[in-house]
Amino acid sequence: MKYQISGKVGDIVHCHCQTCRKAHGAAFSSVAAVAEEDFKVSGVDFLQSFESSPGKRRYFCCNCGTQIYAKRASAQHVILRLGSLDDDPQAQEQAHIWVSQKASWYTINKLLPEHDEAE
Repeated sequence: MKYQISGKVGDIVHCHCQTCRKAHGAAFSSVAAVAEEDFKVSGVDFLQSFESSPGKRRYFCCNCGTQIYAKRASAQHVILRLGSLDDDPQAQEQAHIWVSQKASWYTINKLLPEHDEAE
């Protein structure tokens, strides 16, 4: 399964809602909006979805399990899961959202050391 983006990737937000945390098995999910007409998927035989909340479907690769995007029925854009990208989205981080549901063990900051690889 592959996808192609022909337009701009919107601003990046980090979603801390309980649904995103559980779906991704992580502290948060980094996402950005992409206009629906600029987002094309090939290999749709491997694309599966489920309704995670009323009117919102999450799409994932049934071969590897990667969440690719989400789509609200009324929206003209997809919510791209940035962890599925191979390339730089050429977008900037803008906000952390649903911080009221943030994992208790995670602190939002940029004060932690950074390592190029695991130590």
